Amino acid sequence: MIPSFRFHISTSCGMARTGVISTPRGEIRTPAFMPVGTAGTVKAMMPDSVRATGADILLGNTYHLMLRPGAERVARLGGLHRFMNWERPILTDSGGFQVMSLSSLRKLTEEGVTFRSHYDGSRHKLTPERSMEIQRLLGSDIVMCFDECPALPATEAEVAKSMQLSMRWAQRSRDAFGDRPGHALFGIMQGGVTRDLREESAQALRAIGFDGYAVGGLAVGEGQAAMFGVLDYAPGFLPEDKPRYLMGVGKPDDIVGAVERGIDMMDCVLPSRSGRTGQGWTRRGSVNIRNARHADDPRPLDEACTCPACRNYSRAYLHHVVRSGEIIGSMLLTWHNLHYFQELMQGLRDAITAGRLPQFVADFHALRAEGDIEPL
Repeated sequence: MIPSFRFHISTSCGMARTGVISTPRGEIRTPAFMPVGTAGTVKAMMPDSVRATGADILLGNTYHLMLRPGAERVARLGGLHRFMNWERPILTDSGGFQVMSLSSLRKLTEEGVTFRSHYDGSRHKLTPERSMEIQRLLGSDIVMCFDECPALPATEAEVAKSMQLSMRWAQRSRDAFGDRPGHALFGIMQGGVTRDLREESAQALRAIGFDGYAVGGLAVGEGQAAMFGVLDYAPGFLPEDKPRYLMGVGKPDDIVGAVERGIDMMDCVLPSRSGRTGQGWTRRGSVNIRNARHADDPRPLDEACTCPACRNYSRAYLHHVVRSGEIIGSMLLTWHNLHYFQELMQGLRDAITAGRLPQFVADFHALRAEGDIEPL
């Protein structure tokens, strides 16, 4: 018998909670940060290295994988886990967000979205049914409903129309997903920054019934204050006993604020993308290692960090390899960033368990406010 998908809340502190999502491929400690493996890889990282940072689950991208190498090909080769050599849980997004970003290349109808590939201009169609089929072929453990994510700013009428379309697509996604023991389907709440629309969306999703619920349509240009304003009430519209996933977030202070407001799961390309552009994230904020001030600095990027970049290399070396365009620069900074993000999640989990989250948050902001260490 295939083990079921389960979520257990261990402790809470205010609105924040810590727990475990159990899947046939392993447990996911929450709050969880999911590194993004867009095309079957977390860029500049080996799978074992990603796991060593503390990641329990990765995110794969339906849009990119359906175009290259193709979902059917991945299925023939044993599924995404085997294909990318990651045997732990994988969540796949639905492709809706990427299609939104291709507004000049797409046509939206009630049935779905027709669009042209940004790779070669070839024509494709995504519907709720096709998105479910692609994610089944990939073999992901957590599947996301196909939705339409409007870019902000937008009028309330536009947001309402889009949300209601997404709710119809959510029902079609649920129907197409069917009965897949050991796999989970998450619904996606939409509604922009309007409380009534968020509540209407949540009610529609709860009526359909899902294994988890995402808060979608944020981190798309509305700003942190507006995002937190929505998160002050939106998680409360969702079932308390199901995981809550904030899609596409984010920066460390976004993550801390989201966890305070009851979010259990997040993902973002920031740690790996920053690592490829010379930006390191530390307890004191971000560091641009390309800056000349680091050229003669023998100190590590973060003296309290235990990642390989900080244990074995100086700021001067990181500055050199990044400025020289050496691949090891991207590798080391990405490893460091992912390590820091996972360490932040562990700190949040420990603080919630100990009932001291407010002090953890205060210390987090105080140290960041001090800024980077002084130049030599």
